[in-house]
Amino acid sequence: MQHLTAPELAALIAAPDGAAPFLLDVREPWEVQTCQIQGSVSIPMNTIPGQLEQLDRNASIVCICHHGARSLRVAHFLEANGFSRVTNLTGGVHAWAQQVDPAMPTY
Repeated sequence: MQHLTAPELAALIAAPDGAAPFLLDVREPWEVQTCQIQGSVSIPMNTIPGQLEQLDRNASIVCICHHGARSLRVAHFLEANGFSRVTNLTGGVHAWAQQVDPAMPTY
């Protein structure tokens, strides 16, 4: 599994080649309502096992949570279930707010 910092993810999203990864936000709905990285898709961590068939096993997936711990667990779970291009956002949306988008609310 790979890890990305918030600035590295921002650069990847902004890359002109159009190969932006699938941003999988595994936080709870109330957390997503507080703040969210634009373009991310919310699938709470506890629902991931039942959602595997809806995820593209060949896609580049970046797992996101508040600080990076839950998303790391989901990333490991995805890899154990045949997903080969999984990355964890180190520091989560908190790092994104601090390092990329200071206007983003934090909690």
